[in-house]
Amino acid sequence: MLRAPPGVESAAVAAAGPQIGARVLGMHPNLAMVLLGIASFLCCVPMALPQGHLVAFCSDLGLTRGASMLSVMLAAAFIARQFWGMLSDRVGGLYTVLAGSACQALAMVAFMSTQDEVGLFAVTAAYGFGFSGIIPAYVLAVRQLFPATEAGWRVPCVLFFGMGGMAFGGWFAGVLYDRFASYMPAFGAGLIFNVINLLLVGFLLLRWRRRRWTAFGTEPLTAS
Repeated sequence: MLRAPPGVESAAVAAAGPQIGARVLGMHPNLAMVLLGIASFLCCVPMALPQGHLVAFCSDLGLTRGASMLSVMLAAAFIARQFWGMLSDRVGGLYTVLAGSACQALAMVAFMSTQDEVGLFAVTAAYGFGFSGIIPAYVLAVRQLFPATEAGWRVPCVLFFGMGGMAFGGWFAGVLYDRFASYMPAFGAGLIFNVINLLLVGFLLLRWRRRRWTAFGTEPLTAS
């Protein structure tokens, strides 16, 4: 409502963006998208754990306010998404993914070390703050790295990886709980997925910075 809608940009602005058939982060575009999709999968596995198992986790600890904690988590996520949107406008999608994933990893560690009700309320709020901006940031990263004309199929592909991670994470946590009768192995496994995600996103960002690209970070496939 406050800015010109997409599609009315000048030809000069459009020409400055990513071009069809251009390298992305120094790689073939499809390889870069696969890596971005894998990163999305890896961060969504731990993202699903507290959202799907928080109430049962609280029940295991003898706490009866798990549903209230879930509400606090989602409320914090709703509010924090506005912050992540403003941050994305300033630093771009990849940096926002890295920051949100780091916050999520810290919250996972806190889940593993907190047992009392007051502490878990604080942790769930912090977790909601961390995870809420990650998925939209992947969409922005796709738009940042790839031509706008390809967004119609690249965005759903990356989101497919992410939603697959959400589904796998919820199922995998249940399998681990059935095996060990405790949620600690599930949170530990989720943290491992999260750390690998941080490494992969950090790798993509290093390639972004190293090549000192234009604002959209692409170069022709024929370039040396």
